[in-house]
Amino acid sequence: MRLDKYLKVSRLIKRRTVANEACDGQRVTVNGRTAKASYEVKAGDILELRFGQRTVKVEVLDVSASATKESAGAMYREILP
Repeated sequence: MRLDKYLKVSRLIKRRTVANEACDGQRVTVNGRTAKASYEVKAGDILELRFGQRTVKVEVLDVSASATKESAGAMYREILP
């Protein structure tokens, strides 16, 4: 699954266009490297998102095409700094 779509489905970012802009603005890294929106996300990837002063680091646990509000949180595990 594409990175921008994963960010939307997992509800880390609300809209796919916003996720796409975050990738274009180099605010999203995968496994320590800046990633494009077209990057294919796999289980085990480490995503780091920068929102202004806040940074969120998560490990991808599951990649599924759709998720309910309740099951979206099970798609990743937040890594504390």
